[in-house]
Amino acid sequence: MSDNNRQQTIVDEARCFADDYLRPRAGNFDREERLPKEIIDEMARRKYLLPSLPEAFGGLGLNPVFYGLFTEEIGKACCSTRGLITVQCSLIGESLLKWGSKEQKLNWLSAISAGEKIGAFAITEPDVGTDARGVQTIYQKKGNEYLINGRKKWISFAEIADFFVVIAAFGSEISAFMVERDRAGITILPQKGLLANRASHIAEIEFQNVRIPVKNIIARPGSGFSFVAGTALDHGRYSIAWAGVAIAQEALDCMARYALRRNQFGRKIAEFQLVQRMIGRAVANTHAARALCLKVGEMRIRNEKDSAAETSIAKYFTSKVAMEVSTDAVQVHGGNGCGNSYPVERLFRESKVLEIIEGTSQIQQQIIAKYGLRKYGKPLKSNKNC
Repeated sequence: MSDNNRQQTIVDEARCFADDYLRPRAGNFDREERLPKEIIDEMARRKYLLPSLPEAFGGLGLNPVFYGLFTEEIGKACCSTRGLITVQCSLIGESLLKWGSKEQKLNWLSAISAGEKIGAFAITEPDVGTDARGVQTIYQKKGNEYLINGRKKWISFAEIADFFVVIAAFGSEISAFMVERDRAGITILPQKGLLANRASHIAEIEFQNVRIPVKNIIARPGSGFSFVAGTALDHGRYSIAWAGVAIAQEALDCMARYALRRNQFGRKIAEFQLVQRMIGRAVANTHAARALCLKVGEMRIRNEKDSAAETSIAKYFTSKVAMEVSTDAVQVHGGNGCGNSYPVERLFRESKVLEIIEGTSQIQQQIIAKYGLRKYGKPLKSNKNC
């Protein structure tokens, strides 16, 4: 079997897993605001927690294109389950793979893959979101230890995490640390009643004089933002770009099925031109969003220098498409779309969050504009052959 066929088989198996284990229960996960442990255990058994990492580190060795397709299959069925993969794999796994010490990789990646340890990436704070360089959580060195004080907020899976990757500052120096949950001075405050990601166990974390050994720093002091957080955000944005495709496709599927079943004025509403207009626009935009992500995936395979900027484009575009398609899906469902008996209500809420997490749409526009000015704003050169 060729490697591409092997990876496609994994994606196909993920689709079956999503159909059997996730989609029928996703609404309950949302209402109960929890992702059951048996789901996490089953994912660990299938090695779904670190799918893009090499097999030597407990992953499935999926390249960026197949990791994206894998993300889409899981994300269509359950956004919170997809979020678990984004955090364990794209944020933590990829960061440790690139910047972690040999000991950190051996100790943590295998534990994540086996489902023995769940991690959370702690960067956002009550007063610090997009301006990640302005983190107010601080650290100082005390002999062979670091002392951490501060507060993190909106941290996915912090409620159940066994450890945290914490971004903290010492003056202008920003560093990243592995912090085990059971260390003295850590308080977890679950956040409930959120708009979306309700089964993602989001929580605040308080650090009060938390002592950690020097070996727990990731990379070196001062590399927490440019290297560790930079790697995490780049991989996270790629995962969220595919999350947008997933929501758009699921909303489109729901909209089309409902339109073919629902009768009004003695006709299927799929026959009404304005409904067809919404469905046609959804088809075109969802296909365009997936094509953009596939292009970016190929660029990431080749390690092209513009892949990070193109990832921002994909994240911006697919989150907008997810919001538009899910909004139209609610509209096609009418009153039924406003209740949680139909999944489009949940998809609508989940799509909004994609315009905020891993860099807001406004920040992505700034990144994209700077990229466009650099790439397309060069002076014209005279062409003697014209």
